[in-house]
Amino acid sequence: MSQRKKKIRSRFREEVFKRDGYKCVFCDEVHQLDAHHITDRTEMPNGGYVKENGITLCADHHMMAEQFHISGGTKWVARMHPEDLYYKIGSSKKLALQQSQLLEQKL
Repeated sequence: MSQRKKKIRSRFREEVFKRDGYKCVFCDEVHQLDAHHITDRTEMPNGGYVKENGITLCADHHMMAEQFHISGGTKWVARMHPEDLYYKIGSSKKLALQQSQLLEQKL
């Protein structure tokens, strides 16, 4: 992985964690956190590495949120649909897409 890519990923994680208070937005867990991409990286310009497309989740909640992606969008855990996750952080897919496009222009 290139240094530039590492920097982008690191900045994404830090911005998401900072916004969410360095804890899972569902259970306040502070260990084994991940900055989950709400819309899959493959569907966003530049991988969607913008805080508007990220949410801080513990390992358990991350696996729940991943069910949507694993199933190809056909199954999800209650309150874990991407629209629910965007709402939880005050964002939307449209806003995440816009911010991701702006990031792509900066690179």
